[in-house]
Amino acid sequence: MTDSPEVVVHRDTEVMAHATAARLLTALADAQAARGTASVVLTGGRNGNALLAALAASPAREAVDWSALDIWWGDERYLPDGDPDRNATQAQQALLGKVGVDPARVHAMPCSDGAFGADVAAAAAWYARELAAAAGPGAPHGAPAFDVLLLGVGPDTHVASLFPGHPGFAARDAAAVAVTAAPKPPPTRISLTVPAIRSARQVWLLAAGEDKADAVARAQAAPADGEVPAAAARGRERTLWLLDRTAAGTA
Repeated sequence: MTDSPEVVVHRDTEVMAHATAARLLTALADAQAARGTASVVLTGGRNGNALLAALAASPAREAVDWSALDIWWGDERYLPDGDPDRNATQAQQALLGKVGVDPARVHAMPCSDGAFGADVAAAAAWYARELAAAAGPGAPHGAPAFDVLLLGVGPDTHVASLFPGHPGFAARDAAAVAVTAAPKPPPTRISLTVPAIRSARQVWLLAAGEDKADAVARAQAAPADGEVPAAAARGRERTLWLLDRTAAGTA
């Protein structure tokens, strides 16, 4: 786990989205050149979706072999399939429907009208098994060594659906966890856990806007094993904060 996160500050949110898209395309193309395949964990929210749109618009997007890319999610709202608030739905509309992904390699989290119905705990356990199968035997946290794992940072310092003081943040015995009574709607979710996040080679945290400045400052000052979820999000090889000036407090 990296000890010293890096920080990159961009002029504004538009520049941040396009610069991050270029950075991500390079990272995934490099991973494919080295190993023949790559994996990414997507995030939703305004910054995650702006990044997906920038990826779709990039003239360099064909540098990545999208058919040789495994796509996962850091969290998901436990809503019906196709619901516009689901991260998977938004990703499909913004990016995945525009590039040549292999549907078998798009690992969406279960939906509330699927096989598990209202049993979100069973749905999370299924996703944990999917992660473990992709990781293979002996993976220390039951999750793959994702090449890049993207996370948005909430004003309360939450990442994925791991909220401060909430039981999901404390979970350490599974790669994915059910989240109920979440402090922001919808209350029922599925999330990767801290150990699964830390299995990634690189973790990138995205934050833009004045409303994120306090959370960024708190997370960057907090210990990795403390009570601040964003501070706990560390990559094995690299941890990168990607900010605009207002979130960085330099505007």
